[in-house]
Amino acid sequence: MSHRVFSGKLSDIDVNPTNQVVINTLNPHSYVIAKKDKYFSEALNDSDIVLADGIGIVLAAKLINKIKIKKISGADLQDHLLFLLNQDSGSVFYVGSTSATLSSIKSKIRENFPNIKVGTYAPPFKPVFSKNDNDLIIEQVNSFSPDVLFIGMTAPKQEKWLYQNKNRLNFRLASCIGAAFDFYAGTITRPSPFWINLGLEWFVRLIKEPRRLFHRNFVSTPLFLLDVVLRRLRGNQ
Repeated sequence: MSHRVFSGKLSDIDVNPTNQVVINTLNPHSYVIAKKDKYFSEALNDSDIVLADGIGIVLAAKLINKIKIKKISGADLQDHLLFLLNQDSGSVFYVGSTSATLSSIKSKIRENFPNIKVGTYAPPFKPVFSKNDNDLIIEQVNSFSPDVLFIGMTAPKQEKWLYQNKNRLNFRLASCIGAAFDFYAGTITRPSPFWINLGLEWFVRLIKEPRRLFHRNFVSTPLFLLDVVLRRLRGNQ
């Protein structure tokens, strides 16, 4: 999937696309999951834009495809789109997380981006939504009909949900940004630009949340690096 990763700049992404646009992010952990989860892989490959949300993806693109790309996280994309929406007096809708987190997001956007119309919905926490759950989520989004739809249900659930339902949803641009919900709300503090620019954001987050991030860093990351080395050795065949 690395050949599909976005190699442009954030400034190339607009909130008023001609057609409906889906943006997803890819990191080593989601890459490893997608190799086992066919539906997740389909969802990622169906995206209009895939962002490199991990220094490992940046490294893989350089080693395998010999292209230079930048790490662009869901949080970076969110900041960029909110800035554009505020300029255009646009609208944004958040689906996912808790009511408390969504309330904090709403308050912060109203303070920092007063021209944006904000809507939110906290779906029930369950592995699989019932038909009624799903219909209600779609109804909430469509009644708002946002310019930008942000989904934060954790990967791969969020990407698969958007892939399954995008044709029933009214939006201009949609993106699954996961942890960016908590970063923006302030419930989890994102590492400083110093660590981000060094490519060590993952390390600081691991120290803060070792139990939650252990598997992705000590299981998924080695598997991803092994795959990169093997593909490099066989000339990306």
